[in-house]
Amino acid sequence: MWCVKCQMEWVADARIEAGFITCLECGEADARKVKHTVVPMHKSNYVVVTDRQLLKQLNKVARG
Repeated sequence: MWCVKCQMEWVADARIEAGFITCLECGEADARKVKHTVVPMHKSNYVVVTDRQLLKQLNKVARG
């Protein structure tokens, strides 16, 4: 199967089985567009935060 983004690279069967329909280069470019951070929760696990407003709600000091 050809990459759905660039139509230039062949997507490996293992990537298709894993659910990816883009080549490595296009997948890397898409991944770099997403900004995220990992924050520790009080008396809990770590959480991946991609929304800045959620991060502000979690941190009471930043709500000024």
